[in-house]
Amino acid sequence: MAEPKLRQAAPRAGPDEARVPDRVFIHDLVLDIEIGVHHYEKGSTQRVRFSIDVDLTPAAHALDDDISRTFDYDTILSGIKAIVARGHINLVETLAEDVARHCLAHPRAARVVVKIEKLDKEPGAVGVEIVRAKGSI
Repeated sequence: MAEPKLRQAAPRAGPDEARVPDRVFIHDLVLDIEIGVHHYEKGSTQRVRFSIDVDLTPAAHALDDDISRTFDYDTILSGIKAIVARGHINLVETLAEDVARHCLAHPRAARVVVKIEKLDKEPGAVGVEIVRAKGSI
């Protein structure tokens, strides 16, 4: 006679898994912007690539398929465009800090990774990547 199969309980989420954040991102956004400290970088634009990952605390209430109730990637995009529209920026690091500050201003944003690369430099791309968390800026 065959033995009955025991049903296995669904695995429980461990304490670390329960805290896994949601993530919104923009990767490989390329814009022509005025940036750089060298004289030949003033008054002209350079191609700059942005990759931004924003970790969010889970929504307290259902989003109900309503974009106004979420942190939308357009929030990141509009922030980047507003920052670069201010005019020439000397340092990539300054730009990265401004983007991070913009993203972390959202109530659900907990942590941000900002990677910015100048694409027209040798050896191909140069840049900076910063990680900031709420309260670190």
